[in-house]
Amino acid sequence: MSHCELEELTEHINGRLTKVKNLMHLRAIGNDPEKQKTFCKIAAEVSGMTKLLDQFEKCVAEERESLKQLEELNELIEEDLQNAIHMAENIPSHMPIYVPTVKEEALPVQKENEQPQKAASKKSRKPIKEMEFITVLEFDSIPPYMKGRVTYDQLNATVRNMNKTVMEKYKILQQPPRTLNNVSRKLYERFKQNENGETKAHFFVVDADLHEFAQVTVNKRFLNLLNMLRHCQRLKEVRGAGLTRYQLL
Repeated sequence: MSHCELEELTEHINGRLTKVKNLMHLRAIGNDPEKQKTFCKIAAEVSGMTKLLDQFEKCVAEERESLKQLEELNELIEEDLQNAIHMAENIPSHMPIYVPTVKEEALPVQKENEQPQKAASKKSRKPIKEMEFITVLEFDSIPPYMKGRVTYDQLNATVRNMNKTVMEKYKILQQPPRTLNNVSRKLYERFKQNENGETKAHFFVVDADLHEFAQVTVNKRFLNLLNMLRHCQRLKEVRGAGLTRYQLL
């Protein structure tokens, strides 16, 4: 046995002997009736401190659980913040346009023996339909051979041109012909001639309309863009009498 180990053993034995001496001393004091009351008070205080320590340990455990939940919540907030920053830095050049539904006003109840009004109410106009913009998921679903080098923004630019053309065309069609000037009246007549049984009650445009209102040249590239819009179920082609009609779905 080395010198260091012998010293450690000696200190351990001396420590145990000291504890035994203290216990014997306390045992002798405990036989004194006057000291027993003090020991009982000390025991009660120790019991109270033990209960208090148990409560502290319970509170510490609850606080640790709360801290864990707050750390998880902080991670979620950080993730949402990064997503928000990404969205703010990548806002698309277009946003879908919300067109509220036109609700008919309730007609007033006509009282008995009351004369009907002479002024006839104007017929409500049908809201002009607009094509919804293509979403990123829809754009990604287009086959690569069809999409080629066309970008997401280029395809939605075509949607804007279609909507502009439809809006300008049907603004004219919704007006009484007698209120139109010569140029608009000729356009009105041409629009009516382009209609057929299949396009009745639907919104559509033709090549001449796109050139008139959106300055679009209907070439091979533009027809490919329309083909992608058909794939995304935004329009369909109605052919007849040597004319191709692009009808909004």
